[in-house]
Amino acid sequence: MAFRGGQNIALKVPLNRWEVTVAFYRDTVGLPQLQATEESVVFQYGSQQLWVDRCPHLETTEVWLEILTDNLEHAAQLLNTESVVRCDDVEPLSPGFRAFWIRNPAGLVTLIAEETN
Repeated sequence: MAFRGGQNIALKVPLNRWEVTVAFYRDTVGLPQLQATEESVVFQYGSQQLWVDRCPHLETTEVWLEILTDNLEHAAQLLNTESVVRCDDVEPLSPGFRAFWIRNPAGLVTLIAEETN
């Protein structure tokens, strides 16, 4: 089994900071915008994608990361053995999407997702 960094980084931004944060990455820094909805704007961020997600329920901005694995079941067992805290209730995942949420030792929400070819 192997882990590797994923392509997605998410900024979960409170409602009162969301528009200025999007404007910063789009207008000030000039990152290429890949897609946009009322809830999220995605920018090209080097080899990664930076998601700026609108989160009205938050008071401070959070950074969420993605880690890919080639064996989701083994990854879940290993992380459980290492007492890594799962937090699957932080955000629903699409049906059939093979992944789960954890908090890393620093408390950052991290998606553990099975790599698809």
